[in-house]
Amino acid sequence: MDRKQEILKAAAHSFANYGYKATTVDRVSKIAKVGKGTIYTFFADKEELFGEIVQQVILEMKEIAERAIKPDRTFFENLHDVLLQVLDYRNKHELFIKLNLEIREFGTPAAQAAMNRVEDAIVGFIRKQVEAALERGELKPCDPELTAFVLLKLYVAFVSDWNKKHKPLDNEEIAKWFHLYLAEGLQQGEKKR
Repeated sequence: MDRKQEILKAAAHSFANYGYKATTVDRVSKIAKVGKGTIYTFFADKEELFGEIVQQVILEMKEIAERAIKPDRTFFENLHDVLLQVLDYRNKHELFIKLNLEIREFGTPAAQAAMNRVEDAIVGFIRKQVEAALERGELKPCDPELTAFVLLKLYVAFVSDWNKKHKPLDNEEIAKWFHLYLAEGLQQGEKKR
């Protein structure tokens, strides 16, 4: 492993275990067993180092999402698997757990910006899938960006928000409700007035 990768590994460890606020270049240098000057040959400051870590995590999430897509399945089947796997990864990743905790406790702007960046990446990935589904005629005309945002937020509601006050939904139930609300819709038909 080269020096830059050693530094990134140490920084990822520090941010995941101590958070953004408590991570310093000094701490990263001790974990990586390199001098601070070595870190500064690769990164201008802590913010740039943190940005690189967040970018790596976003790329990992994109790879997970791309592997979840199967060409023989419908848009909604693929979307369910993509969101399930990406959100599972996000919910279990030590960095995200620590950043969410830091946001709740301290409101750290850099941590919030990182989480916004991750959400924007997820929405961007979904938007591309929506655009492709529109081209294939699988979806009614819609705004791809808005649709991607709503799809993510609805899925987060099923996977996370609902579980805070109710019995958690399993993957099959999530897929069923997701399909009902989005693919089928709730309206039974036009009611005569």
